[in-house]
Amino acid sequence: MRLKPAPGNYQSSIVDLLKLLDMDSSLGARKELANGLNVHVGTDGSAQENIALHRAVMAQLAEKGGKVPDSLRGH
Repeated sequence: MRLKPAPGNYQSSIVDLLKLLDMDSSLGARKELANGLNVHVGTDGSAQENIALHRAVMAQLAEKGGKVPDSLRGH
């Protein structure tokens, strides 16, 4: 996977994180990703869901060997 220059605030924004990972950040894509990661919090596209999804993606990155600071893992 090839990373792009860091857009916006990927440390807290799921949209910016997905853009950094060169993934589709549209609402539909985030909904599919949330389902795939078993994130079912709040309504689709809500701040609550986006925060939970960001944490889940960061946890997956860490599990796959990515270097993710503890503060971003969503413990």
